[in-house]
Amino acid sequence: MESARNKILARLKAAQDKRGEIEAICPDFTSPVYHPLNKSLSLEFKTNLEIIGGQVILCESRSEVINQIKQICEEKNHNRLFCTDPIFQKLMKGSIPIDSDENAFTELNMGLTGCEFLVAHLGSVLISSAQISGRRLNVFPETHIIVAHESQLTDYLDGALEKLQIKYKNKLPSLISNITGPSRTADIEKTLVMGMHGPKSLIVIISRELI
Repeated sequence: MESARNKILARLKAAQDKRGEIEAICPDFTSPVYHPLNKSLSLEFKTNLEIIGGQVILCESRSEVINQIKQICEEKNHNRLFCTDPIFQKLMKGSIPIDSDENAFTELNMGLTGCEFLVAHLGSVLISSAQISGRRLNVFPETHIIVAHESQLTDYLDGALEKLQIKYKNKLPSLISNITGPSRTADIEKTLVMGMHGPKSLIVIISRELI
């Protein structure tokens, strides 16, 4: 009497014979890894960040950047910005009050910082702890305003990381992070909550003129 084991093996062999040989298709390693981008990296970045809830403002000049920041503060009913970067403090001097006192940090609701690079493909912002603003201003304020120059735009993330390596050489920052849209989570009962672990609102201003 044929054993159960032999019956099972016979069935497996019959199924394999019926299926025939499986053709192994060799991948096309010459094809591009990423989809092609818009010729304008600023428009590509704007499209991709705004899909995920961020806001992008394109400016031609320093004065336009100042006016846009003032307008954001008015719309959100905030008359003070927290900023530790001397470049942006100088930019906004006489336009809107700037807080940089550590004693006022816990009361801030809007922060202004720069960034390392902007990644067009992802609509994300590459930041590091080597920036003057440090780590906290990227996660603490309810509204995070980032001002960047269009030269900081890169196509893909690997390109941004390569530029970061060139910039810092063998002294890479202790923290390198990629911000993709406002903070959000749906951990609890699949209910989307904005601003749970970081800013509820992310606004990126890209200037064609150096700040």
